[in-house]
Amino acid sequence: MPSLKDVKLQIAGVGKTKQITRAMGMVASAKLRGAQNRIERFRPYAEKFGEMLGDLAARTEEAAHPLLQVHKQIESVVIVLLSSDRGLCGGFNVNLISTALDLARAKTEEGLTVRFICVGRKGRDAVRKTSYEIIESYGDVMGSFDFRLAARLGGKVSQLYESGEADEVHLVYSEFAGMTRQIPTNMALLPVTSAAKDESEGKPAAECLYEPEVGVLLAELLPRYVNVQIYRGLLDNSASENAARMAAMDNATRNCDELTNSLTLLYNKTRQAAITNELIDIVGGANAQQSQ
Repeated sequence: MPSLKDVKLQIAGVGKTKQITRAMGMVASAKLRGAQNRIERFRPYAEKFGEMLGDLAARTEEAAHPLLQVHKQIESVVIVLLSSDRGLCGGFNVNLISTALDLARAKTEEGLTVRFICVGRKGRDAVRKTSYEIIESYGDVMGSFDFRLAARLGGKVSQLYESGEADEVHLVYSEFAGMTRQIPTNMALLPVTSAAKDESEGKPAAECLYEPEVGVLLAELLPRYVNVQIYRGLLDNSASENAARMAAMDNATRNCDELTNSLTLLYNKTRQAAITNELIDIVGGANAQQSQ
């Protein structure tokens, strides 16, 4: 049985851990409110943008813009993996990394070359342990980002696709579906035709009039569509990360409470055993004196 001092030190250590988990949970909760507001405001715009572009792309030929053209021979795939820079968020990063690596393995089995663009240190570190090439990586950016990061990523993948260095581009991120539900998602980002059709699939067709002509609009809107979808993924990922971290810290705090209760019970038992042993020693000593 451990000594009273050891048990007291364990109780104090668990108490300090509880303070940390509670503080981290409160910080994650505060960040989640802001991230949730951002994605809830931006998601309808991104969905409508995809729906409109799907209708616009259906009215024109693939040759109207390089981002609409499906490459005849598919040889290279680029996966944009969004993850977090910090841990302590449950299975958030594990699920994202598993989704991305499963996709990479499936494409590799088809004989395709797979490369990664990693946003977030956790995803970058995981991909580095594999044989896949990392084209670019962005660390320490998920805590504070704006549309410029999405535009930078969008410009990079568009340049890779137009130059023929990439025949497909996929975006892997965590869709924020609620406080307790975050869905690892694989979005086909390029070519735009398939991605935009997925956005508008199952929705009633709307009669739209476009001005100026379709070719001019596509040249302006297609690169922006890529940026918008990446920014949506970043916002979804940020909200999902904070929701997962808040849930993980709440669980950790409850575990600390349970561990404190069990250690307190052990402390009381140990203390009672020590008192009983002292009483036995005293009674034994008194009996020995009387017998003399």
